[in-house]
Amino acid sequence: MRRTSFVVMLLAIASACSQDPPAETGASAASSNFITGQEIEQSQAASAYDAIVKLRGNFLSNRGKTTILGKETPLPNVYMDGLQVGGVETLRNISAKQLGSIRLYRAWESGKFGSGNSGGVIELTSRTQ
Repeated sequence: MRRTSFVVMLLAIASACSQDPPAETGASAASSNFITGQEIEQSQAASAYDAIVKLRGNFLSNRGKTTILGKETPLPNVYMDGLQVGGVETLRNISAKQLGSIRLYRAWESGKFGSGNSGGVIELTSRTQ
């Protein structure tokens, strides 16, 4: 009887873990790594850097040394419309008014941008007119 109860409890836990999360009820995991154009506009930020600081400051956090072999920066590299434009400092030179969205890719998610992104990638997308 105890074994049956234990098995039922395990199945209930496994079922709960495998279900899709409920519909968005505010800040979801996806939105914690994504800034919409509407959010950028509402922030009234002057630059991409200012928008990130106001809306998702964690995008700019130093994740510490990621390897003992190289000297790669632990800060994200910045890409705009698929092209690398530099490091975090370049965000200060990009007007927030021209941005449609900003997304953070953690290091393990940044494979589509190639190697050398051990600190992740901040992807900027231009606003379409």
